[in-house]
Amino acid sequence: MPDLSSRYALLCVGNSMMGDDGAGPRLAELCAEKPLSGWTVVDGGAAPENDIGYLRELRPAHLVIVDATDMGLAPGEMRIIDEDDIAEMFMMTTHNLPLTFLIQQLREDIPQITFVGIQTDVVAFYFPMSAAVEQAVNRLYQLLPALDQGLGIAPFRPESL
Repeated sequence: MPDLSSRYALLCVGNSMMGDDGAGPRLAELCAEKPLSGWTVVDGGAAPENDIGYLRELRPAHLVIVDATDMGLAPGEMRIIDEDDIAEMFMMTTHNLPLTFLIQQLREDIPQITFVGIQTDVVAFYFPMSAAVEQAVNRLYQLLPALDQGLGIAPFRPESL
């Protein structure tokens, strides 16, 4: 049963068995260890599309989606990525369906969706998460409570590739 008192939802995406691709699941673990007031956290793993129904029923005012992303930046750098740019980028993905599909499915029920990408270093089976990505996950966890004031994360500029 969804927690309908939650104003915000966090969808953490990734595969924890693939090094830095586990950034999303690691953020979900951190939130489970130290819950954020007013947030519902969903560990979408490698198949976040399985959570579409739950998120639609939850109807948060704002959904933040976090995923490891290859943006050509230094490992651990974070960017807010526009939905149109997600579709145009050749983003590394270990997921069954494109994230653009997921966002389109949620758009009619969730008024505000923010996608945060965390730049990876190594994405390979059984590799540990890099220190830079672990630090980024911890920083993002600290930034989430101030979502109303903005996360302070720069937008991704595709021309920077």
